[in-house]
Amino acid sequence: MKRKKKIILYVILSVLVIAGAAAIYIYKEYNRAHKDTAKLKADYTVNATNFVNEFTGNEQAANKKYWDKIIHVDGFVKSVDKDDRGFYSIIIGDTASMSSVRCSMDSIHNNEAATVKPGSMIGMKGICSGFNADELLGSDVILVRCVIDQKK
Repeated sequence: MKRKKKIILYVILSVLVIAGAAAIYIYKEYNRAHKDTAKLKADYTVNATNFVNEFTGNEQAANKKYWDKIIHVDGFVKSVDKDDRGFYSIIIGDTASMSSVRCSMDSIHNNEAATVKPGSMIGMKGICSGFNADELLGSDVILVRCVIDQKK
């Protein structure tokens, strides 16, 4: 009988230790904050037109190269869009082309986008999250958590 009580005690302690470790892990993940994109070093520095052309030419190779990487993009501002929730997107690219790089601003740096004027030259830094191909409306390379990057 004593042996049975020891086994039950060890099982209960093991379950409590595992449950405690899981609770700590879940708490840390739930409260984890993203790193500020402005403080991260860019993996690639590209021109907006060349960046779009690379995706248009070979989307699979470009995704393999740029997906989830920090990209610094230089180009002309085609437009600055503000959605109904107050978040900005800066569209960069060649004004003669329908294709562009769509930069969704990081919420921490969202107010900086209000000062950007269409037609000006800009450097943006963000994380590449894909490519939307559309032959009729123009294709977009998508960057998320973007910041205006003056360090060129």
